[in-house]
Amino acid sequence: MGKLQQRDEAPEFTLLDQNGNQVSLVDFKGKKVFIFFYPKAMTSG
Repeated sequence: MGKLQQRDEAPEFTLLDQNGNQVSLVDFKGKKVFIFFYPKAMTSG
């Protein structure tokens, strides 16, 4: 998959929240969601 552009539909994913609970994008189906990524967080670059 290439880079996402503004307003592209995000692929399905599941991550852990700050409390260690799994959260999936599908959990927010039908709601507006703002997702912000830190592309270089926790990397040497």
